[in-house]
Amino acid sequence: MEYQQYGDTFYVRMDKGDEIITNLLNLCQEQHIASCTYSGIGGCSSAEIQTFIPQTGTFETRLIEGMLELASFTGNIITDQSGELRNHSHGVFAYKVGERHEVAAGHLNAVVVLYTAEITLKPVVGGTIYQQYDEETETGFWKLHE
Repeated sequence: MEYQQYGDTFYVRMDKGDEIITNLLNLCQEQHIASCTYSGIGGCSSAEIQTFIPQTGTFETRLIEGMLELASFTGNIITDQSGELRNHSHGVFAYKVGERHEVAAGHLNAVVVLYTAEITLKPVVGGTIYQQYDEETETGFWKLHE
């Protein structure tokens, strides 16, 4: 991973074998970024995608592998109650199965780069977005006021 800051935006390039979410969390720790948003595109080799199932209160996880065009990647990193950084990422991937073009999308747990990923990361300026726990989903949502 390589990155450069211009103004208040970080421009991040990830290379073959890099895991995107882990690297973004590491960048935020290095740069003391408590909350941010990001978006990007790229070519990936694997993605672990989740979908929340409200009826059961659980997430279904699917691993896709191969030449995956990361057509859209967006998300945020916020700070939880204990001061740890937490990510919330979604992605859309296009890929081929035989002669068919397919698309898979959802919440992302892990994404590994095949060729490159180009991501812009914008830190929150003038404050911090924290996480508040949601019992129904057992996850955290934005807490905008202290």
